[in-house]
Amino acid sequence: MSNQDDMILVAGAGGFIGGHLVARLLARGHRNVRAVDIKPIGEWYQVFREADNRVLDLKSLANCRTAVAGVSRIYNLAADMGGMGFIETHKAECMLSVLINTHLLMAAREAEVERYFYASSACVYAADKQTDADVTALKEADAYPAMPEDGYGWEKLFSERMCRHFREDYGVETRMARFHNVYGPFGTWDGGREKAPAAMCRKVIQAKLTGKHEIEIWGDGEQTRSFMYIDDCLTGSMAIMGSPIREPINLGSSELVSINRLVDIVEKIAGITLKRSYKLDAPKGVRGRNSDNAMILEKLRWEPSIRLEDGMEKTYRWIWDQITAQPSMLRRAS
Repeated sequence: MSNQDDMILVAGAGGFIGGHLVARLLARGHRNVRAVDIKPIGEWYQVFREADNRVLDLKSLANCRTAVAGVSRIYNLAADMGGMGFIETHKAECMLSVLINTHLLMAAREAEVERYFYASSACVYAADKQTDADVTALKEADAYPAMPEDGYGWEKLFSERMCRHFREDYGVETRMARFHNVYGPFGTWDGGREKAPAAMCRKVIQAKLTGKHEIEIWGDGEQTRSFMYIDDCLTGSMAIMGSPIREPINLGSSELVSINRLVDIVEKIAGITLKRSYKLDAPKGVRGRNSDNAMILEKLRWEPSIRLEDGMEKTYRWIWDQITAQPSMLRRAS
C-alpha cells in the first residue's frame, strides 16, 4: 500500500483529466507527484509548482524509463485523442498511443512499480451493441467479441490486453477503468478535439454573445450518451487504483441523455433558446452508449452520481470565462 511520501507518476498531466488528478493528489497530501506530458509546460491545462513537472514524449522507451525512475504508482492518462470529430479522422494518430502504454509497462516492470492504472475508454465496446439510441447499458463483458471504435477503440482494447498480460506474465499489478465521456472545467473546448459537452457550451455561449441565435448539431440529435463529471472520474480512478479489481471496469455515469437533451440543459443554463440545424453527415459515432454500473456498485459500493445539470453548469461558467477573456472568440461563428 502506498503512502503520502511515495512517488506517483501522472502520465498525460498536461491534459484535462491528468491536470485535475495532479491537483487532487496534491490536495490529499501526496508530497511526491511527478507530472509528465509531451506538450510544453506553457500549454498544459493546469500546472502546479509543487509537482515534479517534466516534458517528455512517452512514446519513447528511454523517456518512460526516465519518467518511472523512483516511482511507486503510475496513472497512465496519456493518449493522442479528442472528441468524435477528431478520433474519426485521426485513426493512425490515435493508435500510436499504444507506444505510450507499451513502453510505460516495460519501464514499470523494470522498475518494479507497485501498481499501474490504465485509462481505457467506452470506445472499446462492440459497435453492434450500440446501434439503438435506447441502448441497453454496456456491461464489461460486452467488449467481446471485439468490434471496437476503429482506431482509438482498437488501441484502447489492445492496451487493456497488454496490461492484463503484463500482470499475468510479469507480476505488474495493473488496474483498468473504461472512462465514459468525461467532462468539466480546465479541458478542451475549441479547436476540434473538444467533446460534446464542451462543444455545446461553446456554441451556446457564442450564440448568446453574438446575437446569432442558432446552433448546429452533429447528427439528428437523438443519439444518446452518458457524461461523467471530472470529480466523479477522479474519485473512481483513485478508488480503482487502490482496489483489488484486476479486470477492466466501467467508470461512467448511468444517466443516459440524447444530444438534444444536452443542448436543452445548456440552453437552460444560458437562459436562451436557439434555432437548431442538424448536420447529418458530420461525425457522430455510435447511436447509443451508456454505462452499466453493476460491477462498480458491487466492487466499490459506489458509482458516479454528480447530476449532468450540476456538472454542466460548472463547465459552462468556466468556458464562458475563457471565451469572454478572448475578444477574438466573440467574432467567430459557432
